[in-house]
Amino acid sequence: MIADHDAYIAEAPEDFRPLLVQLRAQLASALPDAEEVIAYKLPGFRIGQSIIAGYAAFSKQCGLYISPSAVASHADEIADAGLKSTKTGVTFSLSKPIPGELARKLAIASRQAHDL
Repeated sequence: MIADHDAYIAEAPEDFRPLLVQLRAQLASALPDAEEVIAYKLPGFRIGQSIIAGYAAFSKQCGLYISPSAVASHADEIADAGLKSTKTGVTFSLSKPIPGELARKLAIASRQAHDL
């Protein structure tokens, strides 16, 4: 069982660790009053009872998980960055990392979607 964000990142594929460290810092900066939690076996940022953003590493890519409206409201920027999106997230990799400003915008939009 993963205890915290540091432990999650330490167990992630080595190549992705710098991306996860950077994303974690970007999310923490965009959501300064959020609590770092492990929810659904993934690292996330919670305000009150709402998980505002979460992230994960897989064998070939990483994901940022946010509200559907955050993805929809920044669909053009996600596509312009060459990233793939789903209803609730954005995937990125070493060859196509998520731009810091985009990560910040998505976190803020996800927070707004939760009316916090």
